[in-house]
Amino acid sequence: MNVARFSIHACKRLYTTKSVTLTVDKFPGYVRHPHFKKQTQQDLTYFESIVGQHGYINNKDEMVPYNTDWMNKFRGQSQLVLMPRTTQQVSAILRYCHDQKLAVVPQGGNTGLVGGSVPVFDEIILNMKNMNRVRSFDSVSGILTADAGCILEVLDNWLAEKGYMMPLDLAAKGSCHIGGNIATNAGGLRLLRYGSLHGTVLGLEVVLANGTVLNNMSTLRKDNTGFDLKQLFIGSEGTIGVITGVSILTPLRSKAVNVALLGLNSFDDVQVAFKKSRVELSEILSAFEFWDIHSFQMYKKHFNHKDVMEKDYPFYILIETSGSNKDHDDQKLTSYLEQMMVNGVAQDGVVAQDQQQMRDLWGIRDGLTEALGKEPAVYKYDISIPVAKIWDCTEDMRHHLKTGGVFGEADSPVINVVAYGHIGDGNVHLNIVTKDLDTRVSDLIEPYLFEWVAKHQGSISAEHGLGVAKNEFLGYSKSPEMIELMKTTKAMLDPKGILNPYKYLPQS
Repeated sequence: MNVARFSIHACKRLYTTKSVTLTVDKFPGYVRHPHFKKQTQQDLTYFESIVGQHGYINNKDEMVPYNTDWMNKFRGQSQLVLMPRTTQQVSAILRYCHDQKLAVVPQGGNTGLVGGSVPVFDEIILNMKNMNRVRSFDSVSGILTADAGCILEVLDNWLAEKGYMMPLDLAAKGSCHIGGNIATNAGGLRLLRYGSLHGTVLGLEVVLANGTVLNNMSTLRKDNTGFDLKQLFIGSEGTIGVITGVSILTPLRSKAVNVALLGLNSFDDVQVAFKKSRVELSEILSAFEFWDIHSFQMYKKHFNHKDVMEKDYPFYILIETSGSNKDHDDQKLTSYLEQMMVNGVAQDGVVAQDQQQMRDLWGIRDGLTEALGKEPAVYKYDISIPVAKIWDCTEDMRHHLKTGGVFGEADSPVINVVAYGHIGDGNVHLNIVTKDLDTRVSDLIEPYLFEWVAKHQGSISAEHGLGVAKNEFLGYSKSPEMIELMKTTKAMLDPKGILNPYKYLPQS
């Protein structure tokens, strides 16, 4: 096995000065609901009485990062950002907005990719960053309770000092809020090991549209009384309530962690490697990520990177193990890697020898999204399908775009089609990189891709959610009866429709 050191890049959130197209211009069929009130000076005076002079922003220039998503794809027209510090302040704000019919957009770290955390029109932005307090931690059970505005990485570092860790990890961990993670049901890099937020979240504190506070901050792992109401809010994207507090089960931090990167010749080999890892690494397997050569080339194009293998390969897999006995884990991983090499499944590989090399290897995977964001334009799709169909979907899209005349020639608008993602849960991030946003390209992608996914019993959104980008396509993943029940639930909990309007559910 080759072992090498190479540079790491730092993830940064940048808001460019270039003009970002208004969301309403991208979706011209959307019309501002006439029953929503327009904000007045009287409203601002009331809000200031709640959050104080330093608890809001209404300067146009200062509001740019709040009105614009981090990928510079969506832009709203809000005139006010409110930054409450307590659940009681959130309750008072929403009670007033409900009475006055003022639309509100709950916002966390604003790291979403489907336009769910920025306004469409002039909705008031309710940013949770000032609600960032750890409320309690039980070192026996590993149960953490915290405000929704706590940054994921900050929580993880805080827990590290106590020997625990957050069960969720993703590239945006330095910016995203735990409340936003829960509101979007973020999946992340280690769902394979620790499961989804539907399982690790034990309780929630939620403020409803009319200001009612639902205090269900349970720290019990077993509670079989009545409906499990917290599940309604996990993945609801702020459309039926604002999450203000969370109780979550955190696992012990592993004493022994290994990270390996392998180069492979085919996606069939990727599947063989994954299947074998489930057998050979079993209880210590914590992550199994893949990316194709096209993704890797994009990464190397935008970041200073020293090659870790002698040549490039069509596919790469990153494997992480975590356990409590280093000798035992090292032996299992070494045996697995030797089998992969001897059987010709993997062609080359590196194993991190220290913490820095582990960060460097993960830096490649974490940096793929940011690298693609540096291209002129990119159409991002987050889908889940059976693992065996992941590369079929990618190849079919490449062929479809070539047949459509937008890919393959020097003057074609499409630069490349790349894929990476989480093999462990069948989640692939399919990205179509283009020279500019082009309706010829988007018309070929949608709804063709969603039809492809539906035909193979997949989901059009594995972890990024629906927002304003995918809500009209929900029917490709959910039946009419299920969508109607969702609308009924929304109408019951938010009868005036003030919470994150125009998103999540089909508007037609």
